Amino acid sequence: MRNRIHEHSSLSEVHGTIDARQKKSRWKTLLTFFGPAYLISVGYMDPGNWATDLAGGSQFGYTLIWVLLMSNLMALLLQSLSTRLGIVRGRDLAQVNHETFPSGINLLLYILAEVAIAATDLAEVLGMAIGIHLLTGLPLIWGVVITILDTFLLLFLQRLGMRKMEAFIIGLVTVVGASFLVEILLAKPPLGQVVKGLVPHLPNEQALYIAIGIIGATVMPHNLYLHSALVQTRKIEKTTAGIKQALKWNFWDSAIALNIAFLVNAAILILAAKVFFESGRTDVAELQQAHSLLHDLLGTKLAPTLFAIALIAAGQSSTITGTLAGQIVMEGYLQLRINPWIRRLLNQIISYHTSSTCYLFFR
Repeated sequence: MRNRIHEHSSLSEVHGTIDARQKKSRWKTLLTFFGPAYLISVGYMDPGNWATDLAGGSQFGYTLIWVLLMSNLMALLLQSLSTRLGIVRGRDLAQVNHETFPSGINLLLYILAEVAIAATDLAEVLGMAIGIHLLTGLPLIWGVVITILDTFLLLFLQRLGMRKMEAFIIGLVTVVGASFLVEILLAKPPLGQVVKGLVPHLPNEQALYIAIGIIGATVMPHNLYLHSALVQTRKIEKTTAGIKQALKWNFWDSAIALNIAFLVNAAILILAAKVFFESGRTDVAELQQAHSLLHDLLGTKLAPTLFAIALIAAGQSSTITGTLAGQIVMEGYLQLRINPWIRRLLNQIISYHTSSTCYLFFR
């Protein structure tokens, strides 16, 4: 199941498989580099972010939109540094740490990274299971079981190649974005109040706690490992001009993708502000509660249906990228390789047992 890694490239199956060296038009060049950041962006709009967005909007209206914007700018800075590491050094973050720190610190960093990935994966699996439950009525525990099937989906996408995987993730991001665009059009929030929400302001201490929660949900350590590896799927000229070109286009890729993630999170908060806060329902912080109230307060079945579909799409895309990040972390820190499908299955089994425990405990 395990063997020592002899290749030193990150994600060796897809490393340098997309040729970005050919002289092309500006748009074709952009499309060549276009993709990795969208796999990163799903981590910033995964189900773990939804609860804090709902709580912020339902309790404080449009006031905390600026927190999402600041978090997005922080994320763009960190992800840009991550891409620079991968492009300039040709190493991912886990590999650089392995080569820099002593073995004891590396082991500690590896354990912390795996714990972070497992915690994130749990939220994504539960989010997807909740989405399936809300859409179909299937019991939550069976929704968690169904998520195990995405192991085979990951295998299939890896066989098709990196571009196909990127296209699949972009498709899921489009589903999430389009769903909330329709939700916003149905809710018709006041534009003036939305713009005011971009002005930094904390009405009370409770708002500070929610703001910290929003920032905490935004921080995704595994995305730094993942992004530094994904940019290496592009084969570039190892010259000053070639590296500068790759840095420029990857920055634009990150800026566009992360701003889409910001708009999705802002849409969730704005929807909660318009539908729940303005109707006096300031206690909404759970996905199931928000789903059940959307129909009553907006007067259409389309709103809760789109909410559930977007939740499934967000959870599905996030679990795929989480598995890739886990592969990068294990290979980089331990110099050990485990077959992706085995790793995904282990992650799902852990998530399944944890989810089952949560289900029985809170039942």
